[in-house]
Amino acid sequence: MKKIFFVALAAVALSACDSEPKFKVEGEVSDADGKMLYLEASALEGIVPLDSVKLKGDGSFSFKQVRPASPEFYRLRVDDKVINFSVDSTETVQVKAPYADFATAYTVEGSPNSLKMKELTLKQIELQSKVNALLQSVQAHQIGADVFEDSIAALLKNYKDDVKVRYIFAAPNTAAAYFALFQKLNNYLIFDPLNSKDDVKCFAAVATSLNNFYPHADRSKNLYNIVIKGMKNTRTPQQKVVDIPEEMVTETGVIDISLRDMKGNVRKLSDLKGKAVIVDFTIYQNAVSATHNYMLRDLYNKYASQGLEIYQVSLDADEHYWKTTADNLPWVCVRDANGVYSSIAASYNVQTLPSVFLVNKNNELSARGESVKDLEAAVKALL
Repeated sequence: MKKIFFVALAAVALSACDSEPKFKVEGEVSDADGKMLYLEASALEGIVPLDSVKLKGDGSFSFKQVRPASPEFYRLRVDDKVINFSVDSTETVQVKAPYADFATAYTVEGSPNSLKMKELTLKQIELQSKVNALLQSVQAHQIGADVFEDSIAALLKNYKDDVKVRYIFAAPNTAAAYFALFQKLNNYLIFDPLNSKDDVKCFAAVATSLNNFYPHADRSKNLYNIVIKGMKNTRTPQQKVVDIPEEMVTETGVIDISLRDMKGNVRKLSDLKGKAVIVDFTIYQNAVSATHNYMLRDLYNKYASQGLEIYQVSLDADEHYWKTTADNLPWVCVRDANGVYSSIAASYNVQTLPSVFLVNKNNELSARGESVKDLEAAVKALL
């Protein structure tokens, strides 16, 4: 009797599960006979496996899952190739793709947000390709560091301006707008919610809209917390006049910097007298950080033995992120906890990040980065 009761209970539970409203994703993956296709949820805590199927000759597939309480993100994966899509409720999303170009040549129907996400994905791939090409050019010494940095900055600005207008502010209450906020370049967020006041506004627009429609959703709460932290980090301080203490100015007139490195040791710029120094103000949690640091490492590897040193000042809001990222860098890495409102950066009149300055062996400020046409040539001249 007890066995019959448990079987009946299991049947009731299964029936209740089957009766819940579901969404459906179906379609075809051509030329993928024998390949495994996975349906995964792109949750806040990471990728969560949901279902899978071994594709047969015609490549057809069909998945059903319980509808989300608020718009959520999912992905189809074959090997390491991924198609991202979103689901609002109980819609049927139809996806067709060739195996060879699974992540880029697919078509999607039944989900306008997923179409926008595809557009954003292709735009991000194009941006990354252009950045990679510039990196190859600077590695081959076909372009100078100044051209490289200016080109990267221009590409990123144009991309962000376009995405802001067409995808974020145009419809901030959509999954596509949310998806746009978290796109990456070189594995860094393109829109920086912790260090850029303009980017915080983008996050705030989407957070406000999501909170209006889905106030109890985890994504709404998470986005709201990001915005609050970003607003705090980028809040303009009341004191706007920068006073430079006399002890910060060395006998030669260079503004000294005295900050702690990752081990807590105080590192002074003036202690590097006798070396040619690149003073670099940067944010590690930035889309251009990786390419910028690659350029610096190339110079460091070439000229450190001849007397070059790099004194890199992080203005990152996230101290742990700075320590993790800077841990393997061979030069002096310090951080100003005041972030983008650093009085030291202001005293150097830093207008954009990253920003470099050259200090000669006598501890004299030699040049600002924007006035240097060939950074390597300028460094060699100081050595």
